[in-house]
Amino acid sequence: MAAEPMTESRLFPGVLRAINLGLAMFVEAPQAHGAPVEALDWRPPAEGDREVGLLLARLEDDPTDPVGRVVAAANATALERLLGAQPLLVDVRPAREALGLEDRHLLHSGPPIEWDRMCGPVRGAIVGAILYEGWAAAPEAAEALAASGAITFAPCHHHGAVGPMAGVISPSMPVVVVENQAGGTRAHATLNEGLGKVLRFGAYDASVLERLRWFGDVLGPALSAALRDSGPINLRSLTGQALQMGDEGHNRNIAATSLLVRALAPSIVRTADSATAGVVFDFLRSNDHFFLNLSMAACKSSMDAAHGIPGASIVTAMSRNGVDFGIRLSGTGDRWFTSPVGVPDGLYFPGYGPEDANPDLGDSAITETFGIGGFAMAAAPAITRFVGGTASDALEFTRLMARITLGRNPAYALPALEFTGTPTGIDARRVVDSGIAPVINTGIAHRLAGVGQIGAGIARAPLACFSAAIQGLARSLGVPG
Repeated sequence: MAAEPMTESRLFPGVLRAINLGLAMFVEAPQAHGAPVEALDWRPPAEGDREVGLLLARLEDDPTDPVGRVVAAANATALERLLGAQPLLVDVRPAREALGLEDRHLLHSGPPIEWDRMCGPVRGAIVGAILYEGWAAAPEAAEALAASGAITFAPCHHHGAVGPMAGVISPSMPVVVVENQAGGTRAHATLNEGLGKVLRFGAYDASVLERLRWFGDVLGPALSAALRDSGPINLRSLTGQALQMGDEGHNRNIAATSLLVRALAPSIVRTADSATAGVVFDFLRSNDHFFLNLSMAACKSSMDAAHGIPGASIVTAMSRNGVDFGIRLSGTGDRWFTSPVGVPDGLYFPGYGPEDANPDLGDSAITETFGIGGFAMAAAPAITRFVGGTASDALEFTRLMARITLGRNPAYALPALEFTGTPTGIDARRVVDSGIAPVINTGIAHRLAGVGQIGAGIARAPLACFSAAIQGLARSLGVPG
């Protein structure tokens, strides 16, 4: 016999409506009796960890608590610096000059890691960089050199730089120079190689090395000369335009690359001979991802301006090296909080699947850290055809990320959301409190060096990093626990 609809309650007048805050199964009984039920996606703060939850409470913006006042003021300063950032592309120079990078020293993506723990794509990229620099003549000799201790390694982030995927930077590689004049910070990134066999996925055959040499001999100097002629290019303005043209600043950069080429074209024609200009334009025309590395450097220069503010819980870096996922907070300096990194959830190219995938890697999550990329998916519904999901999912991701950020960036207005700004300034407290992990658009690399990209998808930052960061921030403020 069917249950009678629950329209009148003997205890309460009128129709009984319920809100469920617990297990989903609790909804079933009232619904079976006809009661409307609103199920809320709620979970206990800090995933039920009492110690972290108590620390979280001490770090809240409480004007009656000295610690709460420090955190609130520090975050206000950090957010002001983020929103006021003015990243300008000013030059392209060899890493040896721009970064002071010495011989036998290589940079890589993600938090610190040694050779014996590195994944396949990062090892392959290091072998390629050694061959490119001429420190070894064959791959086997390059691997032996890397394992011998004669080569030193450091994260790009430690040198004011960022690199996609493996992120390897060697002294002779040209890097873009981006200055955030408002914050007094400078950041760098390599030139984007395009798709196919590329160093960032661990490839190092003759075609890869030839392209890198062309970058150093032709493309880098041509772009440097053009920038001296044109003057600095405002990357904040360019990115803002691109977001209104269907980009999101991480995996989709078609509009931004086109806008960049349009800005540089007159100066390239004026400063390069016709043959050089022709090959430079051919390369840029064929590489829709070229702006990605500039986007990363722009975000890095902006985030570094907000770094190192005691008490600030804003996340200033999220990065992966294919083994570890690491974050840094403004208020805890250069300390990394790490957790094992997982494989992204996404779409694979024909012939490949999750069993072929390397765990996520790259410094490119600096874009999400600054509030674009996965946080701006509402601007780029077409990206879902590449990373999976639907156009409505893209909108929902952006809305969801607003719950873990401290502000909106009006320079990056989103047409699909009534021109509100992108969610900006990830607050580690809000991540831990809500259990909502930052979302990252990412490419998926094959686990073996040199195979390359085999798909694209969505990655989630491990919540354990943020819980550890909250504990570290509390200790830095003298909060017992």
